[in-house]
Amino acid sequence: MSVMFSAKANAIFEKSISTYHVIDDVDQPFENPYDKGSIAFLLYRKNWIDTVQWHYEDIIRDPNIDPVAALKLKRQIDASNQDRTDLVEYVDSYFLEKYKEVEIAKDAGINTESPAWAIDRLSILALKIYHMQEEVDREDATQEHITSCSKKLTILLEQRKDLSSAIDALIDDIANGKKYMKVYKQMKMYNDEELNPVLRGQKG
Repeated sequence: MSVMFSAKANAIFEKSISTYHVIDDVDQPFENPYDKGSIAFLLYRKNWIDTVQWHYEDIIRDPNIDPVAALKLKRQIDASNQDRTDLVEYVDSYFLEKYKEVEIAKDAGINTESPAWAIDRLSILALKIYHMQEEVDREDATQEHITSCSKKLTILLEQRKDLSSAIDALIDDIANGKKYMKVYKQMKMYNDEELNPVLRGQKG
């Protein structure tokens, strides 16, 4: 599975993004087509969160947005960020469980990031590629704009190829005991009533 993992992930991300854009509404209902508990289920959910947040970020940059609506949207973005982090940790838990019996080599090393955080970047890349392709295909765009976006798209596609190869190699190394996983929880502080001084002050 590990050799083909990135291809599977990229296909799931593309399916999520294309499904979202049928309705293209951040408030649309979410339905996961994959079996709960499967890695495909987690990957699809992860990318859907990223896709909704991508559009949240577009909306909040409207210079004419109502301040009250902007504050509400900021809260939604915060919640989305937490969901994104949680899903990354679920994906890493999947790999930890899958390879828990692997005998780790004495000279095994640790990667700079876990598989799930690399997959997180792959999910975002899928969104960049989708929207850059939209810009290339725009009929109302100037030729200069299309040429510029085409060059950027080529780079993004190369990035996806390289990142996909790196992810597959990392998973192979973990599966073969050449590298081991050590996952650190994100320990975000700004939503915690005890760690955020503003929230802590409000409790008093």
